[in-house]
Amino acid sequence: MNMMYTAQLIEYYLMIALSVVIVALAVWALVDCLRRGADRFAQEGKRTKGFWLGMTVASTAVALLGVFSQGGIGFLQLIGACIACVYLADVKPAVSGKGGGWYNY
Repeated sequence: MNMMYTAQLIEYYLMIALSVVIVALAVWALVDCLRRGADRFAQEGKRTKGFWLGMTVASTAVALLGVFSQGGIGFLQLIGACIACVYLADVKPAVSGKGGGWYNY
């Protein structure tokens, strides 16, 4: 009985830690999106700034809900993390002027 309680406790704290990491990623993506000019998104052939701003706001909101709910909200949190990661890995380098040009076909 005690072993099962310990395993559940470990799982609970791991989910909280994962939720905090997802919040950090989502907030990072949101702040970066707010800092970029709207013209850079069009120049780089990405979706509009409004689109990415909406996606990162939604991602941040879902991530925050996951931290404040008891066990996280699971699948929606994972989707929010994916949105933030796509922004940070693909859109951010392009609109910051530090990406692109690597794969000239």
